[in-house]
Parts: sequence; structure tokens; C-alpha cells
Amino acid sequence: MNFRAVRAIYLFEMARTWRTLLQSIVSPVVSTSLYFVVFGAAIGSRITEIQGVSYGTFIVPGLVMLSVLTQSIANASFGIYFPKFVGTIYEILSAPVSYFEIVIGYVGAAATKSIILGLIILATAALFVPLHIQHPWWMLSFLVLTAVTFSLFGFIIGIWADGFEKLQMIPMLVVTPLTFLGGSFYSIDMLPPA
Repeated sequence: MNFRAVRAIYLFEMARTWRTLLQSIVSPVVSTSLYFVVFGAAIGSRITEIQGVSYGTFIVPGLVMLSVLTQSIANASFGIYFPKFVGTIYEILSAPVSYFEIVIGYVGAAATKSIILGLIILATAALFVPLHIQHPWWMLSFLVLTAVTFSLFGFIIGIWADGFEKLQMIPMLVVTPLTFLGGSFYSIDMLPPA
């Protein structure tokens, strides 16, 4: 295993995040805060409590996971697609680096960015509602597993896509609707049995 190559790819992708801090970190945090305000105000006034938890507190995990899912896919797919689009991918492919090492570098960076973003959004949510995390280790485990899994999925999308439209097609048409139907913003008991 060529750890220098993995580290170089990882650090390059992380440096891209810090160069584009406004769109990489600030924009998703503001967007999620708007979700929180809109869902909390509009629906929270009608649904005060779900299974003994206030509605504002209930939607926090859903908002964190929505951000982690979308950012994991976006970071990984754009991270591998853009070098393919520009043509710099040939430099990586001609280097003495295995495909496994390339995947570890890109997916590791995308997952790290998503985890950092999820923790920032969790801290931001604590400004809106009082939070009490019952099982912090399970929370971190699910956060890491979700970030890695969807970063791998985003990496596959980035390899498959041959245009910027395809980068957005699966996340917008599949992942986001499934998130809204998954019981993140309301109790799953409110849905019909089918």
C-alpha cells in the first residue's frame, strides 16, 4: 500500500475544501439552518411532540443525516469527476498508485468533509433547540458509516457521469425523496402501512 499517494490525494481534496470554504461548509450549514427554521416553524406549530420528543429536537438527526448524505455524494462525485472533466485524471492514473489507493484517498477525504459538516450542523442545531444525545458512540458510528457508504456511492456516480447533469440526477431524483420519505421529519407511524 502506497500511503504517500493516499495521503497526497487526501490532502489535495481536503485543501480544495478549505479553498472553497464558503460553498463547502458555510452554504450547507445555512441551508440546513433554513430547513430547521422552516420545518420547525411551519410544521412544529402543528406537531408539537413526536413520541415524547419536541418536534424541533426530533428533526435534528434527520437534518444532520440529510446533509451528510447529500454532501458525501456531492464531495466524492465531484472530487473524481472534475479531474476527469479537466483531464488531470491521467496524471493520477499514470502514477504508481493502485485503484484501491485512489478510492481510499478520494472517499476518505469526502467522508471526512461530510463528518466535519455533520458535526458543525449538530452544533448549530444546539443553538435552536436543547439537545441531549442518548448514545453518542452509536451516533458517531452511524455518522461515519453513512459518510463512508455514501461517499463510495458518490465516487461511483462520479466515475459513471459523463456530464454535470448526471452528477445531480441520482442525488436529486433518488436520494433526497427517499430521505423525505424515511421518517426524518415526521414519525413513520404517520405514513400508510404500504
